[in-house]
Amino acid sequence: MDQAATLMERVLYEVKKTVVGQDHFLERVLVAMLAGGHLLVEGVPGLAKTLTVKTLAATVRGSFRRIQFTPDLVPADLIGTRIYNQKTSEFATSLGPVFCNLLLADEINRAPAKVQSALLEVMQEHQVTIAGETHKVPDPFLVMATQNPIESEGTYALPEAQVDRFMMKVLVGYPRQEEEFVIVARAITPQADSLPVCDTEQLRLLQRDCRRVYVEPALIQYAVRLVTATRAPDPHLTYGASPRASIHLVEGARALAFLRGRDYALPEDVVDLAPDVLRHRLVLSYEALSDGIGADELVGKFVENVRVPVRPLRSHARRAVAAGS
Repeated sequence: MDQAATLMERVLYEVKKTVVGQDHFLERVLVAMLAGGHLLVEGVPGLAKTLTVKTLAATVRGSFRRIQFTPDLVPADLIGTRIYNQKTSEFATSLGPVFCNLLLADEINRAPAKVQSALLEVMQEHQVTIAGETHKVPDPFLVMATQNPIESEGTYALPEAQVDRFMMKVLVGYPRQEEEFVIVARAITPQADSLPVCDTEQLRLLQRDCRRVYVEPALIQYAVRLVTATRAPDPHLTYGASPRASIHLVEGARALAFLRGRDYALPEDVVDLAPDVLRHRLVLSYEALSDGIGADELVGKFVENVRVPVRPLRSHARRAVAAGS
């Protein structure tokens, strides 16, 4: 566990040599990577979202692709298609850019529904079918989709059922003044590239080790109660979160504990991840919009009202892990 935490610290160190600030965002990217989930990121342009994923891919020796979503995009531009070769008089399969380890889907809400569905199918199944032939994407596979909150013209909002497939929705804000000073200083001077720390095979081993992190049954029950609270009658909510939110809360808490060097999850891990896991799964009512109440405020209310279980002891957690193995 200590070696794994040290390795993840080295990965984070190499990424932060290029990316300034955005500690919360970087931590959530690593949590999603360890848990095998996908991220929906919302923020204005120029906040190093592309740079973060590209640098992380270089650090773990993974392949990186970026797709700029536009209204004229078709599914074949993502997953690939069959191409006729006149010299051989045969069809050959040309695989699309989704066949990589880390995929950045930039401004996903600018593509029509059929393109969004094609990407979300790859996220769920980790494979595509072209002309009746199935092709698996590389493992590990992480999709980070971005949304621009400024412009709404020419956009296609993601349906709730598709948004629910993202493990977390992370809000990326402007850097602090001192951080922006460092960003500008680095931009005008030559910088050394981030060094590879591990490879994709080691990353798969880290994902496997992450699944061994012990989760107290009371903590699972706490995550379920927290998600169930979003489905109670509330004038500010039309629909609450699905059971997928409970799964992602526990998986994310386990990955966060692993990232912080623990072999057991704590209630603090669930509370820390609750806004990112739940905010995109709550369908607000017109009353909430008229009252100026956002999803984060409602999540804060649920966290405050649901009783937190007693913090499990480290020795008890280790005994449970030993008994399970």
